[in-house]
Amino acid sequence: MKSEEIMDICMRRGFLFPSAEIYGGVAGLWDYGPLGTRMKNSWEHLWRKHFLSLSSNFHEISTTNILPKEVFEASGHLESFNDALAECSSCHSRFKADQLIEENLKISSEGMNLEEINKIIGDNDLKCPQCGGDLSVKFYNLMFGLKLGAGKTTKEAYLRPETAQGAFLAFKRSFKTLRNKLPLGLAMIGKAFRNEISPRQGFYRLRELHQAELQIFFDPANINEHEDFESVENKKLRMYSIEDRGKEIRKVKCGDLDLPKFYLYYMVKIQDFYLETLGLPRKMFRFRELDEKERAFYNKLHWDFELNLESLGGFKEMGGIHYRTDHDLSGHQKVSKENLMVNINGKKFIPHVLELSFGVDRNFWALLDLEYEKEERTILKLPKNVAPYYCAVFPLMKKEELAKKAKEVYNLLLNEFSVMYDDTGSIGKRYRRQDEIGTPFCITIDYDTLEDDTVTLRERDSMEQERAKIEKLGELLNKKD
Repeated sequence: MKSEEIMDICMRRGFLFPSAEIYGGVAGLWDYGPLGTRMKNSWEHLWRKHFLSLSSNFHEISTTNILPKEVFEASGHLESFNDALAECSSCHSRFKADQLIEENLKISSEGMNLEEINKIIGDNDLKCPQCGGDLSVKFYNLMFGLKLGAGKTTKEAYLRPETAQGAFLAFKRSFKTLRNKLPLGLAMIGKAFRNEISPRQGFYRLRELHQAELQIFFDPANINEHEDFESVENKKLRMYSIEDRGKEIRKVKCGDLDLPKFYLYYMVKIQDFYLETLGLPRKMFRFRELDEKERAFYNKLHWDFELNLESLGGFKEMGGIHYRTDHDLSGHQKVSKENLMVNINGKKFIPHVLELSFGVDRNFWALLDLEYEKEERTILKLPKNVAPYYCAVFPLMKKEELAKKAKEVYNLLLNEFSVMYDDTGSIGKRYRRQDEIGTPFCITIDYDTLEDDTVTLRERDSMEQERAKIEKLGELLNKKD
């Protein structure tokens, strides 16, 4: 299976490791290895560069992972951040009810209530996969609870299940320190924690995960305008609406869609990130509209953006663009008793929020899936701007004079590029190793190098080779970017 082949590379080459592996590992917990950390950091850098450049009033912040109970009373997580848990009456094994239904009946139960889920399980006689016993379903809250302090000072708290709440809590002070201007974007890249019932699908559903989110606070009266909308109105979006279910993806000009301009502008920028910044195949991307049952009750508009992943069986959610209205700030104002209204030119109101939410780990896996090939050789055709290393430097053989020159070339490139040095094994094996981890270029130092200061530059995808002067290497590599 493709997923197993990719995971084999990840574990052998240092992309991903099972957390606490020497103790048997824990489901839903993974560590990024040396190469995985490089690749994740590169993706996050591209995300920052792309989205924070959309406005001079977009800023990155970093907030705590632990928040007091009152925050989640206000946000609604204590009441509604639940999954349907199916428990066996005989062996007491527990399962995600939606996974059981999807795997056995090939239908989605998303948005259904407990009565509807229990009816589907009963009508279709679904049994416990472990022992064949009867199943009953109840809702289970996914948050990790903990205690702050000791004794009488103990305070109930939770690990955050999303990064978004940190931005909402930081809004009032951020708005003041950033000159009382809207729209205001607060971005965060950080960890979230969800006590998944039965994490599966490898790296897709985790208990400790990374998110990249941009919360855009704006005046709801301006939802149908954006100062730069003209630059995107003729772009075509790849759409899969509620009406399109069971049909083909539609390519629709932005200006022809019946959605607010403010919302559409950021849909285009999300699509641009995948198709232009990352250069992913157009046919592998789509926006999918969620209906009222599927989306959170406070989301007035909700489109997920998805990628078609063979290892996960089709289009899978990478994130979403959510018009959350004033739900978040109003909720926190009510519970905290803190006034979160703004005053813009004498007009007082609670800002609305447009959320751009990305699962970093899911996007990481998606790149591995989409760029993995195994024919005559195993290769990851990763985009050059996210590959763990941009180039690798080899001495042809492990000889002192070649190694010395190779180290000179390595040091020459090190300040400008992410570069690896490798002198272990035959040159053919080293090329194959670099293909397998996605390194776009390999540079080989041979005995001709000692005579004329030229090296062999090999390109990953085509395997074409050319001789190049050492002094021109940086310029040549930049042109290939």
